[in-house]
Amino acid sequence: MEYIEVRLHPLTPEMKEIITSLLAETNFESFAGGEDELLAYVQAGLFSSEEVERICNPFGLKFTESLIPEQNWNTEWEKNFEPVLIAGRCYIRAPFHSPRPDYPYEIIIEPKMSFGTAHHETTSMMIGMMMEMDFKGKKVLDMGSGTGILAILARKLGAASVDAIDNDSWAYSNALENMEKNRISGVTVKMGDVDAAGSGYDILLANINRNVLIGHLPEYSKCMERGELLMSGFYEEDLPMIRQAAESNGFTFNRQVTKNRWVAAQFKK
Repeated sequence: MEYIEVRLHPLTPEMKEIITSLLAETNFESFAGGEDELLAYVQAGLFSSEEVERICNPFGLKFTESLIPEQNWNTEWEKNFEPVLIAGRCYIRAPFHSPRPDYPYEIIIEPKMSFGTAHHETTSMMIGMMMEMDFKGKKVLDMGSGTGILAILARKLGAASVDAIDNDSWAYSNALENMEKNRISGVTVKMGDVDAAGSGYDILLANINRNVLIGHLPEYSKCMERGELLMSGFYEEDLPMIRQAAESNGFTFNRQVTKNRWVAAQFKK
């Protein structure tokens, strides 16, 4: 799969946050760059130059775009991939890093262009909150599963079964690969949207983005009679909108975690 890299420069820190937020609401998946620049990445087939212009024009910003072939992207991704330790208990590494059996939970992630390597705040917050929850014997849905990292952790935490669903073929293949690398059974990896989900889930995990979460919430509610919903992929200022949508679909807000303006929120039903 090929990606488009969009480069915006120069940016103030405040403007960088705003532009990142706006691009995250479209099809852009990941972001990088130094203090005064922003590098944003989107699948080539989903890129719209007009959409980026619409976002940039009010700020008088210019941008450049370049195509990143799949092989080159993966080389850079792997070169910059470092292990992550979350809450002193969950160690996420690539296959080329040394094992750390001294930590209770170790997850191996093949670093490819799939969302969910625990380097992003949303994934790390989801993992931190998951380790404070009871997964033993539970039926779990990981919606927008990316690399499958949350599904893997759910099984390691004792979940009886997990459905991991993503609508991206690259993520689907990567998740299957990561299940094998972690010797994980009991996870059904599916390529599709929320309509591929089953029912009777006890825990639902969704680390996507604000608009998709709000659009999916009616279906999330149908997927579970009672249980816990853990969501991330949105900013602090989006939480009131997320809460309103969740509560109108039968969920009750429980708590939130915030990191660099990103939020992970837990709801109960």
